[in-house]
Amino acid sequence: MAFGAVTSSTAISASFSSHSLEQTKVSQLGSYQPVNWCPASTVLNVSRKRSSCVKALNAEPKRNDSIVASAATLLASEVVQKVEAEVEAEDYEKLALELENASPLKIMDKALQKFGNDIAIAFSGAEDVALIEYAHLTGRPFRVFSLDTGRLNPETYRLFDAVEKKYGIHIEYMFPDAVEVQTLVRTKGMFSFYEDGHQECCRVRKVRPLRRALKGLRAWITGQRKDQSPGTRSEIPVVQVDPVFEGLEGGPGSLVKWNPVANVQGTDIWKFLRTMDVPVNSLHAQGYISIGCEPCTRPVLPGQHEREGRWWWEDATAKECGLHKGNIKDGNVNGNSSVAVQANGTTTVADIFNSQHVVSLTRPGIENLIKLEDRKEPWLVVLYAPWCRFCQAMEGSYVELAEKLAGTGVKVAKFQADGDQKPFAERELQLGSFPTILFYPKHSSRAVKYPSEKRDVESLLAFVNTLR
Repeated sequence: MAFGAVTSSTAISASFSSHSLEQTKVSQLGSYQPVNWCPASTVLNVSRKRSSCVKALNAEPKRNDSIVASAATLLASEVVQKVEAEVEAEDYEKLALELENASPLKIMDKALQKFGNDIAIAFSGAEDVALIEYAHLTGRPFRVFSLDTGRLNPETYRLFDAVEKKYGIHIEYMFPDAVEVQTLVRTKGMFSFYEDGHQECCRVRKVRPLRRALKGLRAWITGQRKDQSPGTRSEIPVVQVDPVFEGLEGGPGSLVKWNPVANVQGTDIWKFLRTMDVPVNSLHAQGYISIGCEPCTRPVLPGQHEREGRWWWEDATAKECGLHKGNIKDGNVNGNSSVAVQANGTTTVADIFNSQHVVSLTRPGIENLIKLEDRKEPWLVVLYAPWCRFCQAMEGSYVELAEKLAGTGVKVAKFQADGDQKPFAERELQLGSFPTILFYPKHSSRAVKYPSEKRDVESLLAFVNTLR
């Protein structure tokens, strides 16, 4: 994502006579100026490590290499320190509660009013165009950025151009490091993410460019919604201190994240887009809902969740590229962990899939199973981690399936594949994410991996019946 420089810059200018301090004036630049442009009439500019000029988002903070020994400088600094103290004292949890029922327009206006030139909208080329429309409706100057991964659809690039022309803005694009991309592709190929997950590619092409971009800001605006990903976005507030990335000042808490449409349903976003007649990605008309890079995005069928069109070979409810990895709970890449408290006060993870009809396989047991080329009965095995909330969510259906298959000749089993067993499971058992479900046919040494993200009894049973 990259940053569009249609924005204002706030500077505190102070001038003094021999007897009195004149009123501090706040001036705003109402239109875009070249990155290095600065008004010649400026006498003194004081801001949070940032000049009043419009700069690229990844620009280094201004250095104070000289000290001007004047009463004007000292007094103006005191004014700014007071303003900074007020900003830093903001309780964003309290503000999030106050704005919980506010409209996206009000939340957007508050964000732009509060941070001025030090905030920017993250634009991905999908429904994020709604954010730009809301910003436009506030009447305030605003900035836009987008990450160009080098693998976007042509339709996405055409949307970027249409948005720039409609709103009279310049989107500032951030690109991945060429050497990092070259190394990744040369060592692992163009499509390694299909085999070992999308995180590494996303880290190179999206997360690191984003990190550079956000180092030039104090806040950013995203199009996250609670209904987008039930496993990772269901609890996002409308405003929060960013739990992952750092802003202009550096260090934890130096960046504020605004999510103006967090409480808006996807259907309402589309009603707004149609009503305001804004340009949208033409891929939406072809069944694409959530749009990312071309190799990792596909249309979804009616009734499918929108995130099923992203990284479809992985778990639908835990799909984050890393830009919003703060949504993922600590200790569990897929969601909340489940722990049991022992009598001595210690905590351990409670095991799951406990049933007399589910065989618990040890490492030697599953190694023997995969070596058999002519089995006497077929096996269905789930590779799981007890702390995984999505493994926990399918426990009931898997146990019920085991009960239905009891006496049919199909063995139902489980193998705990996290911790020390994870490298083995990834290498030998096709583990990509938790849970992974494998079917070992009766007369074949090759396991068939369950391809669907639907884990209800009927879907799992249909998979087994097709292969046995």
